[in-house]
Amino acid sequence: MTEHAHADTTSSTGPPPTAHGHGHGHGHGHSHSHALSPDADRRWLRAALVLITAFMAVEVVIGFLARSLALISDAAHMLTDAASIVLALVAMRLAARPARGGYTYGLKRAEILSAQANGITLLVLSLWLGYEAIARLLAPPEVTGGLVLITALAGVVVNIVAAWCISRANRSSLNVEGAYQHILTDLFGFIATAVAGAVVMVTGFARADAIASLVVVVLMLRAGIGLVRESGRIFMEAAPNGVDPDALGDHLVEADQVVEVHDLHIWEITSGEPALSAHILVAPGGDCHAVRRNLHELLRLKYGITHATLQVDHVGEQPLPGEVLHIAAGPDDTALVPPHCEDTHGPVHRPGPHDH
Repeated sequence: MTEHAHADTTSSTGPPPTAHGHGHGHGHGHSHSHALSPDADRRWLRAALVLITAFMAVEVVIGFLARSLALISDAAHMLTDAASIVLALVAMRLAARPARGGYTYGLKRAEILSAQANGITLLVLSLWLGYEAIARLLAPPEVTGGLVLITALAGVVVNIVAAWCISRANRSSLNVEGAYQHILTDLFGFIATAVAGAVVMVTGFARADAIASLVVVVLMLRAGIGLVRESGRIFMEAAPNGVDPDALGDHLVEADQVVEVHDLHIWEITSGEPALSAHILVAPGGDCHAVRRNLHELLRLKYGITHATLQVDHVGEQPLPGEVLHIAAGPDDTALVPPHCEDTHGPVHRPGPHDH
């Protein structure tokens, strides 16, 4: 039997690979289009940064004059908003650098580092503000409700404009989404602070300010946990949300002439850029090139995965020393497929019912 080993990373829309005996075919095809260019993303983020920074400086002064923890909390959150946008801008510039040297993917995951830093910042800040809010619930200071109300309403307007600016950028990027979540959380916080200011002004109930701060804390915790969880999934090489690796593997092995799929790995290079690698075993006499092209097309159309590396071999063409290929009567018989390696790196997929 002539040996074929085809390892290829190409999209199904690319040119057909050249056949190689005892070798590998390599090609690269990427389809990571975005609605906006990185320059447009940066422009919208810079506009939001100017708005946030200018209003934050005013709010700090008014917060101390009004002795409002809710306003100071919002100002502190706006500081993290500004920092998150700066991080996003820096990460965008780093991610745009071409791959070179030891960084074979470039610095694309700088965006995920930025998203994780934003999430951790939200969590740390929420713990501090939660402590301060509880202390003020127990011993509420006098709060100037009118100043709090006016400033919070102005903050609502500023954050609506800033959130709109960032929403115009490419939010499929977890990096941009991190900055957006900061701004959105701040918007809801200002709404809670405005309500608290109105309550203090009308009823004199000073604890409303601390209660508004706790509302902000809950929102910050929710956003922070989400960002840390999603960025952590990417760093831990988890499959993208919405992709079931077992179901995908079963789908691949159902393709014509495919006998087994193993060493299947699905991960994200950065947000919105899924990648896949797998070892595909084809029935003796099958067309490896046709199988590979069909599987690339399946991955592209059904799962949106255009960066796939598939090693395609005939069953038994790389037997272990002293091993003889035995063709079994049915696809469920494991004698059909000799062991690939000592560690198959995950479940093995074969036609018909099987355990994962």
